[in-house]
Amino acid sequence: MKFMLFADLHYCPGIFPVDTDRELRLIQQKAEEAGCDFIIHAGDLCHNPAESREFVDIYNNFHIPSYGVLGNHDTDGLCVEEVIKAYNMPDEYYYFDVGGYRMIVLNTNYYKLGDEYVRYSLGNYYANGGTRDYIPPAQLEWLEKVIAESHYPCITISHASLERANGVKNQEDVRRIFTEANRRRPGSVLMSINGHYHRDYLRVLDGILYFDVNSASYDWLDNPHDLYPRELMDKVFNMKQIVCYTDPLYCIVTVEGNTIDIQGTETTMFMGVTREMTGNSKYDGGAREVVPKIQTAKITLG
Repeated sequence: MKFMLFADLHYCPGIFPVDTDRELRLIQQKAEEAGCDFIIHAGDLCHNPAESREFVDIYNNFHIPSYGVLGNHDTDGLCVEEVIKAYNMPDEYYYFDVGGYRMIVLNTNYYKLGDEYVRYSLGNYYANGGTRDYIPPAQLEWLEKVIAESHYPCITISHASLERANGVKNQEDVRRIFTEANRRRPGSVLMSINGHYHRDYLRVLDGILYFDVNSASYDWLDNPHDLYPRELMDKVFNMKQIVCYTDPLYCIVTVEGNTIDIQGTETTMFMGVTREMTGNSKYDGGAREVVPKIQTAKITLG
């Protein structure tokens, strides 16, 4: 099985500077050249799919099957039900089988309000920072069943991480499901993919490969800067809060048996501006460095 993977393209004209039409078409072209079975993004494709119908249709209508994952910003300007519809997703979480593997798409976009789990919708999560990123019990039950009933090895993909210390709050519950599935039938769960953090990182934990996928386009900064040309800073609202990549980042993932081959891409920082130059640390809270690449690696599990 071979697929094109990217994350966090963030189509939002006037707010972010990336020429995302060009970048998306390049990603599609590379998927075509590589003979990929499908394309999938790990969330935050677009900030308002309803207002960006033409862009979203470029993705939805490509001749290679193209799948979506809900990111937190995908529902900033639209209710979650409308985003699911705009992205042609069968539901907020779902699975599909291809090439002898099962791809399981999760929705980590829930926050807790007391004992209630609330889906991100119309930016409602902004006021609930400390209780974000959960997978509710009903979805956990579904996940356990979908893995147990699969005739194929499984790969999960979500926006928030199931491995990072600052990832999904109840990630241990999810990993317990993975561990039990692999105990009953070795190789049931091979890999867990996420976007969201704009970092490039691989880690094998309990025999499963966790892949923290870099943003296709930029990294967000806590402290603003004024290092890009004034004309660009005036034109693009968030230019002061980001450092960009010169070219889009993506990777082609090939899975054969229990071997995972990632062919990544590498570029440069746009106009040479790095996080360190802006007065921000080059590391995030998980001690992961911002780099303009998605690494290439070949890992055999088990």
